[in-house]
Amino acid sequence: MFVAMNRFRVNKGHEADFETVWRSRDSQLNEMAGFKSFNLLKGPEAEDGETVLYASHTVWANKEDFVAWTKSEQFRNAHKNAGNNKGMYAGHPQFEGFDSVL
Repeated sequence: MFVAMNRFRVNKGHEADFETVWRSRDSQLNEMAGFKSFNLLKGPEAEDGETVLYASHTVWANKEDFVAWTKSEQFRNAHKNAGNNKGMYAGHPQFEGFDSVL
């Protein structure tokens, strides 16, 4: 199993807009081999007091299936409008990938 996460710092006041972007997005993840599940997680207000933490969380059968997703047409389609929401974010997302140990 491989877990892929992107952490986002969303500027306060943009939480609803951020969540709407994710709710209305056609990720096409279900078309991908090895895709197991997706969750968008909302965390606490960050220590800076100006942002709210979020994480996108996908579970894959293995790392190779995740890498195939990142090189796919479905990935390009799902991310084609990402640059339109720059005012929403405080910096770039932070990627974290994890291989299952147990």
